[in-house]
Amino acid sequence: MTATTTTAPAHASAVLPAILPLTLPTGYEVPSGFAEAASKAWKTASAKLTGLITAHPDRFPLYTEEGKWVVDGEAWTNWCEGFLGGQLWMLSRRADEADRPRFRAAAEHYSELIEERKSDDTVHDLGFLFWSTYRRWFEATGDTTKRDVVVEAGRTTASRYREAGKYMPSFRQPDSLFIDIMMNIHMALYAAQQTGDQDMARKAVDHCLTTRRFLMRGDGSASHEGMFDVETGAFLKQTTQQGYADDGSWARGQAWALYGFGTVYRFTGDRRFLETAIAAADFYIEKTGDRLVPPNDWEEPNPVRLYETSAAAAAAGGFWQLAGLVQDRTKAGIYADYAVNILQRLSEDDFLASPDEGWEGVLKHGSYHEGKDLGVDESVMWGDYWFLDTMDQIQQYAEARQGR
Repeated sequence: MTATTTTAPAHASAVLPAILPLTLPTGYEVPSGFAEAASKAWKTASAKLTGLITAHPDRFPLYTEEGKWVVDGEAWTNWCEGFLGGQLWMLSRRADEADRPRFRAAAEHYSELIEERKSDDTVHDLGFLFWSTYRRWFEATGDTTKRDVVVEAGRTTASRYREAGKYMPSFRQPDSLFIDIMMNIHMALYAAQQTGDQDMARKAVDHCLTTRRFLMRGDGSASHEGMFDVETGAFLKQTTQQGYADDGSWARGQAWALYGFGTVYRFTGDRRFLETAIAAADFYIEKTGDRLVPPNDWEEPNPVRLYETSAAAAAAGGFWQLAGLVQDRTKAGIYADYAVNILQRLSEDDFLASPDEGWEGVLKHGSYHEGKDLGVDESVMWGDYWFLDTMDQIQQYAEARQGR
């Protein structure tokens, strides 16, 4: 590895003073063809996001129907508003030079529209809203008032903690724990890191350990949901809201586990979380292999829809992160290559919309909620976001290598 990072001992529960950096194996090179895939992606994103904010100003659609964004459809829960602003922030750096100022202005505007949600304690998804928007705004400007918004959202996340059971419940009900929360719990860790609030850090780590114990299985697969006795906190059973069956393997939930546990390791240095992320990653590779893009649930026999691209896009980000965290050079290379290969596959014409076609999203063949028949085999806002976010991360690495 190009650098040695110091990690906390395995029993540590406090948040680290700084997030652990990503360090790819010495000499790792992004394949030359990746630049062409990235160029295609940003051209499509520029066209599609321009069309969306022009046709539906100040709206936050979650999914398309027949390729057209749905602005008044059923949402199930209110969790996606940050993904639009996050894409606009990325385009303010990645779009053609002449278009960057208007994307920057739009990014700030769409971020401001959701600021009031920082104190919304009815949902478990504030990371999806504020890490993708206000965190980017703070990093772009150094304006500490933007960081304060992220910290407040982190405090709100931590406020949902239940001592009975030691977890933050899902939006559904107090006895429900979702694997999705692993992609948002770092908000509480970030707030604890910025404020020195160790009790907040304790609650966040407790939640992660509870999730690790009761939602992660011995083969590395993740359950979507765990149910608890609301009075005693005793774990009752694994269930699912979006997978094929309670004992199934919902692919997007697997991506949340892979990515989320890796992120928590970066904030805590607790190697138990790194080991869990590795197990989740290896399960994904075992089940998906060279196909790269999974179905909605690997356990569904003969699925009607062969692909769920939002799961692949999020998983790619998790694989890229793991490549910069594991010490084994061979394993790191496998994870990095897998992330690159997923994105290159998603950039092919059967998945990536062309800038000029009538399809309004970026990535095709994603799914929101198959059980409720919402956004099935369509574009979904988080799929577009994670696709572009991971593309951006890998490009930044490649650009840094070129400028060395």
